[in-house]
Parts: sequence; structure tokens; C-alpha cells
Amino acid sequence: MIWKIVRQIARNGIRTEPAPQARDEVQAEAGRIQADVLALLGQALSIRMVDAGSCNGCELEINALGNPYYNIEGLGIKFVASPRHADLLLVTGPVSRNMATALRRTFDATPDPKLVVAVGDCGCDGGIFGENYASLGPVSRVIPVDVWVPGCPPAPIEILRGILTAVRRGHSLPADPG
Repeated sequence: MIWKIVRQIARNGIRTEPAPQARDEVQAEAGRIQADVLALLGQALSIRMVDAGSCNGCELEINALGNPYYNIEGLGIKFVASPRHADLLLVTGPVSRNMATALRRTFDATPDPKLVVAVGDCGCDGGIFGENYASLGPVSRVIPVDVWVPGCPPAPIEILRGILTAVRRGHSLPADPG
């Protein structure tokens, strides 16, 4: 049995795709983000992620931030379960009518100064769902938004850039010129 598997491996070769070539660029950007977050906050950034009614495309990209390629925890950014421990709310999806109250309560429970980042086209402008009988539309119709990260879904590095932009604006420091 084992020889059959060995022959199959020898015959087929390696079937995985190569790692992305832009890894050095992502690591350099991630290093800048880590340095900026620690310089601005002096501590880790705590994020509460809220799905206000999305299709879960943006959540997949946000989850990708935790893999070894992006390593968001290594950048001093962590996700928390309670809005009472959060510095920033990361909100995805058009706000469904059933989630509006929960989103407002989450926003109210987050201590000041709080930041809000709307992720994805749906969070920014309602996306393909817009405003209808089940959806209130963009996040800004329910709570104030500091930064919008467009895309359907946006790439993880764009989400990181949006988080850093919100932190910079929240601390009134100039944006990176580069």
C-alpha cells in the first residue's frame, strides 16, 4: 500500500501552488503598521469585529489576517470578544434591520475614544444589497464611521491599512506620506 502512494507522489510531483511573490512587500507594510500602532498607542490594539448582516466574504478576508502570512497578532493587534475591551469596531455588511439595535449597543458599550472601520462595499455604501425591506444600508446610517475600506471583499492588506488609518486619525497624527 505504501509503495502505491510513493509511486503516485513520484508520478504526480508537487501539486501545491507557489507562495505569493509579493511577500516581502506585505511583510514590510506589516512592519510599518506594527511600528505605527505601537508608537501611536503604546500598547496592543483591541478590535471587536461585528458582522451586521454580510455575506461573510469580508469575514474570510479578516480571518486571513490571523494566518502566518499576515500575522496580525504579531503586529500588536488582537480581536476581543467584548466591546468593553475594544479600541476599534470593525463592521462588515449592510446593517440588517435585525442587527441595527445590536450594532448601536455594541457601539455604545465601546469605551471612548472609539474608532469605527466599515469593511467592504456593503459596509461602505450598502453594496449589492443597498437599502431594502431587510437592510438599512451602510454602517454610517446606524453609527458614525471613521474609515471606509471598499472592496468586495477587500484584500487583507487593505483592511490593515484601513485599521492603521483609523488609528492615525483617532490620535490626530499625520498619515504616512509614502
